Amino acid sequence: MQTTRDRAIWAANHVGARLLHGLERVVIRSSEVPTSPFLPLDTFSWIPELEGEWRTIRAELDEVLAYREELPSFQDISVDQASISDDDGWKTFFFFGYGFRSDANCRRCPRTAALLEGIPGMTTAFFSIFSPHKRLPVHRGPWRGVLRYHLALKVPEPSSAAGIRVGGEVAHWEEGRSLLFDDGYEHEAWNETDDVRVVLFADVLRPLRPPTDQVNRALIKAIGRSPYIADARNRHEAWEERFESLRGWERS
Repeated sequence: MQTTRDRAIWAANHVGARLLHGLERVVIRSSEVPTSPFLPLDTFSWIPELEGEWRTIRAELDEVLAYREELPSFQDISVDQASISDDDGWKTFFFFGYGFRSDANCRRCPRTAALLEGIPGMTTAFFSIFSPHKRLPVHRGPWRGVLRYHLALKVPEPSSAAGIRVGGEVAHWEEGRSLLFDDGYEHEAWNETDDVRVVLFADVLRPLRPPTDQVNRALIKAIGRSPYIADARNRHEAWEERFESLRGWERS
């Protein structure tokens, strides 16, 4: 159940998103990459390295999945996600978010963290874990100044039963392969299999011509200083304290 504080943060974020949407035409006109729902994978030169390391990332993920029940649901960290997910079917394991670095989670998955830190313009990154028969309804991201990247790490069979629709175009995840898309389009995702689906999820800055690029970077920094992000960080740190008490993880 949402508290008064939760509702206030959600409302502030909703107003901020509406303001950002009003600026998006400038972003689209200044984009140096396609503005289609899905983008070609050669848009970014770092994608092949991540795909080449996917089994190493998967091995670190498998250790995390041993604690899947204890992982936070996305809306437990980011309260505005309650509008699209209000159960425990979407679990997360955060590494980075708008200037915040989860040192403990990065220590638990050191190779994954190092690869993520090598992505230019990365703003957010985490393991996105869909439980069996989890579905996210149609929604859209708050700001087209970033692009969304998925590296598929665990895709149950039949793979055709797990997918994502962006701007009317449908794609399915394939282990070790990437998807790059613009979450500013309306999109939905689903896992209609009997097992867990996991992707490495990252948001990265959209390449833009100046001066829009500088404006975009300033906005991202401002978001990182907002009460919304501060609340998410506090929620994550509270979860970290509980998670550290579990056996099996080495403490620093």
